[in-house]
Amino acid sequence: MADSEALSSHAGDPVAVEALLQAVFGIVVGEAIQKGTSASEKCHYSIQKGAAFLGLGTDSVRVVKADERGRMVPEDLERQISMAEAEGAVPFLVSATSGTTVLGAFDPLEAIADVCQRHGLWLHVDAAWGGSVLLSQTHRHLLDGIQRADSVAWNPHKLLAAGLQCSALLLQDTSNLLKRCHGAQASYLFQQDKFYDVELDTGDKVVQCGRRVDCLKLWLMWKAQGSQGLELRIDQAFALARYLVEEMKKREGFELVMEPEFVNVCFWFVPPSLRGKQDSPDYHKRLSKVAPVLKERMVKEGSMMIGYQPHGTRGNFFRVVVANPALTCADIDFLLNELERLGQDL
Repeated sequence: MADSEALSSHAGDPVAVEALLQAVFGIVVGEAIQKGTSASEKCHYSIQKGAAFLGLGTDSVRVVKADERGRMVPEDLERQISMAEAEGAVPFLVSATSGTTVLGAFDPLEAIADVCQRHGLWLHVDAAWGGSVLLSQTHRHLLDGIQRADSVAWNPHKLLAAGLQCSALLLQDTSNLLKRCHGAQASYLFQQDKFYDVELDTGDKVVQCGRRVDCLKLWLMWKAQGSQGLELRIDQAFALARYLVEEMKKREGFELVMEPEFVNVCFWFVPPSLRGKQDSPDYHKRLSKVAPVLKERMVKEGSMMIGYQPHGTRGNFFRVVVANPALTCADIDFLLNELERLGQDL
């Protein structure tokens, strides 16, 4: 982001809390006025936790509808803001997502930014998962509009596979907002008469005090891999995700939840006993029980481990996140073969 301030932080939860805190800072709110923030119904749970930690209460978070692909609906965001204002609330922040946890959805940031601009709201983008896509010339269009955000959360320890933990909070603000939010001016730690530029002391800008130098992990990796190396890592992940999808389409018993736009590949494994029985009244109930059984079998065999979850009205399905830079097509083939082997008697 142009003219942004970057500061490393811990995992996604504190980053979300800090973004909320920066938005709250400087807003004068009467005791009878409710404060409000809006987030997609598919947003990360840290938004709710952040509102609770800050004393706003989880009821202050208004859930905005998402479309069938899990992307925030800007028209409903506009509606939620109008409803909140009509009720006497004071909306102050919208949290959009670039790369949702399950479906890997990217919210339409340009349209959301337009809504925020019209209403004078802080736009935070949770790009913890999908932010690294900006390093790819091929796929960075997924984050179009992110340059209009007031704050962005980014976790290099996710898609880029930097060492845990490595997270960053990026701000458009250049007025030293972080220090105004968090600064306690502890003279026994942050002396102002040091022989060097005290702006280098970032410790008073954050919630934590003692900290690891997490940004060093990103710096070292970037120096070792270079921008081209990191871009290749992103593009390879997308290519392997596409390979997985195409191989599934060639095999009986694999049903995609939807065509992925990111590296999250969501699917059901339909065992032999359920194939061709989609019209059966108990089909979805029985299908939802397949993933937990297969997960137990693969873990006990020690062959692999894949996450599963329900999502909205959809029953349990598998979610393969193709992000490990060491993965190959042979690994993808093994995954599919192993699912077929483990589920052949179901």
